[in-house]
Amino acid sequence: MKTLNTFLAISSLLISNLTLATTVITAKNTLDVETGNLLKNHFIVIDDGKITAIIKDQSRLPANANIIDLGDKYLLPGLMDMHTHVVQHLEKDYYAGLFQSPHRALIGGVVNAEKTLMAGFTTIRNVGASNYQDVALRNAINAGEIKGPRMAVSGPSIGITGGHCDNNALNHSFKQKSDGVADGPWSVREKVRLNVKYGVDLIKFCATGGVFSKGTKVGQRQYTFEEMKAIVDEAHTHGRTVAAHAHGTEGIKFAIKAGVDSIEHASFLDKETIALAKKHGTYLSMDIYNTEYTLAEGEKNGVPEENINKEREVGTIQRESFSNAVKANAKMVLGSDAGIYPHGDNANQFSRMVKFGMTPLQAIQAATIESAKLLKWQENLGSISAGKYADIIAVEQNPLENISTLENVSFVMKNGEVFKQ
Repeated sequence: MKTLNTFLAISSLLISNLTLATTVITAKNTLDVETGNLLKNHFIVIDDGKITAIIKDQSRLPANANIIDLGDKYLLPGLMDMHTHVVQHLEKDYYAGLFQSPHRALIGGVVNAEKTLMAGFTTIRNVGASNYQDVALRNAINAGEIKGPRMAVSGPSIGITGGHCDNNALNHSFKQKSDGVADGPWSVREKVRLNVKYGVDLIKFCATGGVFSKGTKVGQRQYTFEEMKAIVDEAHTHGRTVAAHAHGTEGIKFAIKAGVDSIEHASFLDKETIALAKKHGTYLSMDIYNTEYTLAEGEKNGVPEENINKEREVGTIQRESFSNAVKANAKMVLGSDAGIYPHGDNANQFSRMVKFGMTPLQAIQAATIESAKLLKWQENLGSISAGKYADIIAVEQNPLENISTLENVSFVMKNGEVFKQ
């Protein structure tokens, strides 16, 4: 009996040591996204999901460390996408969502979340989901029940009756509307409060028409300034940031003056609007890759000609606006609008950001430290630094020399847990 007790005690100690063992990641190069410098052969020490130290001297490593040596690879912080729609049907067919339940869309969210994480995006914003499906998805990921990125979620997007955030596709009932529809300052405040009640991290509203809605004009403003101001004031009162879907110049200006934290799409920018965004510290999230996918694959996927024509109208101008915003040194984040094109291809955005004006480092910063600041999570995310969560990815080539290498991430760690190796 004494021998058995001794064996159990030793086994328990070994299991405890394995559980508490420090993890160390090392590779030939680690990118400091703050400076653009490459740290050579450094060791990233991780305990309880956080980075505790970054050291050069291997002799200073803990004796029981579990070392992950990634050889000649390049290490970066986990990438961040500030405009996604992960909760949706899985079929490419445009009309598939009309014939599926919201429960089926949530299952699609489970699949899409894992694809996004495997692509190296360890943090995302989900901007718009009915029935608070994205809240449920976020909670399941946080509980470790399913695989996916860290999520900041908006719940139902708030919009005017008949606007881009309303459901204009179905006409079987004249009472049909989306669950974020609200008109008037007090009504929109109520919607914000309801979203907060059910656990959202941010508020998203539609300030203009959009490409993928029926009957709306892309550049036309929706909501009055008073309504936008009410949304922002109520959201900020509850400690939530605000993202405004806005293509047209007037809608963008109204939203910036109302105090939103980010403008989504930001297609029609003039010098005055860019200067206004800089003055107010408003982030621009511009999805300049998905135009190519929509124009190439839209007809095949059943996208109506009305929507394809709107994409033609907006795509070239949006890219010119992106270039002008970069030249003006506006605050910008990566926002792919994944869901319009396949999830897991989020990193296709990087090469277009570089093509239309950013340096590779600026594009990477837009998807790391700048996104973390927009979320107000910069204390814990955005760089490989002591005290931050161990969200780390690896790629084969130097992304400062070949930004497209980020489209093929070979290693993914989130919160100190390896999901892809």
